[in-house]
Amino acid sequence: MKTFKIIIMILAISVALYEQVSEEKNIYIMIAAIVVFMFGMMQLSAKTPSKNNDKEE
Repeated sequence: MKTFKIIIMILAISVALYEQVSEEKNIYIMIAAIVVFMFGMMQLSAKTPSKNNDKEE
């Protein structure tokens, strides 16, 4: 599942970059690609443990 999320995020960023360099820019596609990327980063970073957990316990 983690690799699937990473692949989706790479595709979203590549679509956003392609839209950025294209002649006719579609802002809605760029916004959707950035939202998908940010959601994926949120999902992946949620599983990273915090440094403050050791201090609280």
